Amino acid sequence: MWSIKQFKDLTTAELYAIYELRVKTFVVEQHRIYQEVDAIDLKAIHIFKTEANKIVAYARLFKEDDHCSFGRVVVDQRRRGQHLGGALMTQLLTVAADRFPQLPIQIEAQIQVTGFYDHFGFRAVGQPFIFNQTEHQKMVKVMA
Repeated sequence: MWSIKQFKDLTTAELYAIYELRVKTFVVEQHRIYQEVDAIDLKAIHIFKTEANKIVAYARLFKEDDHCSFGRVVVDQRRRGQHLGGALMTQLLTVAADRFPQLPIQIEAQIQVTGFYDHFGFRAVGQPFIFNQTEHQKMVKVMA
């Protein structure tokens, strides 16, 4: 089941499961030491899929000054390769179009997944850069 919630509407169990999946993926699996939990969580729209009481896919969407953005896009390691990432992006882009219809979407994608975002209409802007010990690429999608 897909859920779309503001921070204040998350249960403590959902919040724990979100943080557990994010830390397991972005800190432990990717061997990156950084502050995974940040203030963006407080203003973000949290989009996630639950199966058997486990969060198996997650992303957060938020508004910036002149655009919206998303991040922490993650699929549980056991569910990768099953098109769940594409389903998550479909959910995320639907919510973005509904909540921020006139705003472009700007992201900072890890370089190894830029091809994935290309399929959803994102285009690279500028040169790759290092963020939290990982090469990233700024990408933009203009909403119609």
